[in-house]
Amino acid sequence: MKPERRKRMLPLVKRLGKAQKLTRAQKQSHIRTALLEAAAKVVGEVGYSAAMISTITRRAGVAQGTFYNYFSSRQDLFDQLLPSMSDEMLAFISERSSHATNDVAREKLRFEAYFAYLLERPEFYRILYESELFAPDAFQKHIDVVARGYQRVLQRAANSGDAHTADAREYEVLAFMLMGARKYLSSRFARSNGTIRELPDFVTKAYMRFVCSGFWDEHANIANSSPTKQTKKPTLAGGRLLRSEKA
Repeated sequence: MKPERRKRMLPLVKRLGKAQKLTRAQKQSHIRTALLEAAAKVVGEVGYSAAMISTITRRAGVAQGTFYNYFSSRQDLFDQLLPSMSDEMLAFISERSSHATNDVAREKLRFEAYFAYLLERPEFYRILYESELFAPDAFQKHIDVVARGYQRVLQRAANSGDAHTADAREYEVLAFMLMGARKYLSSRFARSNGTIRELPDFVTKAYMRFVCSGFWDEHANIANSSPTKQTKKPTLAGGRLLRSEKA
């Protein structure tokens, strides 16, 4: 390796806290990780359109020419960026919620973990929502992975008795409803002036009240009901999603 290239790599090795003597495979893995990490920070700060390869490689501490040993183009990097962060996010949420004793408690922990992840990785917010335009394949892959995971969660909750069973097609609908809740709650309550802030407790309480007890009366005749008519016990349309014990 040329001396100047070795010099460029030293900051990367030190940042990762690794021994300076690495195998070729380890070095390649670290460089690729460093490029993705640098890309996440740069895109998070300036957006996809202004994220230049030169800025990313400088941030990663590698030569610009090294970039093309790992990604064929800037778009190739963008297409791999969100999926890599999706894996990280899902692992983070899984670890934070793994000790829950039932699906209601687990859903609360998952919800809180998502917003905790945004605090730790604020760049994820911009990467995710700009990717629909700048990396649509990556965006769709992320949506598909998260939706399938949520459908498994809902089916498992129904099978264990923690949730009402439903038409199999409805699990996908419910998954996207819950995903949508995270999207819009994060934009309203977790993001302010371009920065991520801690989610207020009342938001979590409102979300869990809706998920566990629902809001609309499934027996109400919406077309013919009187505005003053008292509804029965509120449930999510089609039945409560998750069962919970009354306080």
